[in-house]
Amino acid sequence: MTALEQPAILTPSQAREVFRTGEVPDTTSGWCRGYVQANLLAVPRDLAFDALLFAVRNPGPCPLLEVTDAGDPYVHDIASADLRTDLPAYRVYEHGRLVAEVPDATAYWRDDLVALLIGCSFTFEAALATAGVPLRHIEQGRNVPMYVTSRACRPAGRLAGPLVVSMRPVPADLVGVAAEVTARHPVAHGAPVHAGGPAALGIASLDRPDFGDAVEIPDGDVPVFWACGVTPQAVVMASETPFVITHSPGRMLITDRTDENLA
Repeated sequence: MTALEQPAILTPSQAREVFRTGEVPDTTSGWCRGYVQANLLAVPRDLAFDALLFAVRNPGPCPLLEVTDAGDPYVHDIASADLRTDLPAYRVYEHGRLVAEVPDATAYWRDDLVALLIGCSFTFEAALATAGVPLRHIEQGRNVPMYVTSRACRPAGRLAGPLVVSMRPVPADLVGVAAEVTARHPVAHGAPVHAGGPAALGIASLDRPDFGDAVEIPDGDVPVFWACGVTPQAVVMASETPFVITHSPGRMLITDRTDENLA
């Protein structure tokens, strides 16, 4: 049985070794059960203050876990990982346009890059499952759907743009449980920002996510939305940022920290 068939029981170091071989899963949701996952935003040093200020002003979508020194490709506090190779896939943006999606970012890494590691909602999924809240995207073998909303984030310097949310269908009688459980994980985006009709967030159709995969919503389930760490990618595009490296949506850095440690 391969690692991709039993990802939940892998240790973070084992998962990162899988990713270094170039094996790219559809999503890291459900991988290394009980360990924190993180979004990546690597920006040139001259944009780092704006990026940090943006994160401070928008802690819902951008809860900071670690910030690296300029040019340092290694994570030190939350994992022993190389940011150039230890995520499953990366996106490279130039002037707001996606120019590459690759399993290894070594060729694109620059000596002036400052990396921000941002909390991810995959972190609280184990707690949701333990509380009896079903995870429909995992049941259906899909990446979590993510949507660009009509809500604007607080701008910071040269960075401005919309909030992105992830959506998980939740049985109506468990929405309160889901909100209570996730509120205990502020570094993984915390409680939902909305539950119910997507029009309130300016989302025209749940069948057409901007990132990730559409998920079937069973009868009796309610769409529940959480702030999402893909928000910086929407902001990068809206701000036409000259150069940025990010993770591929839904394919995260798996850290060495446990969920309980950061809850």
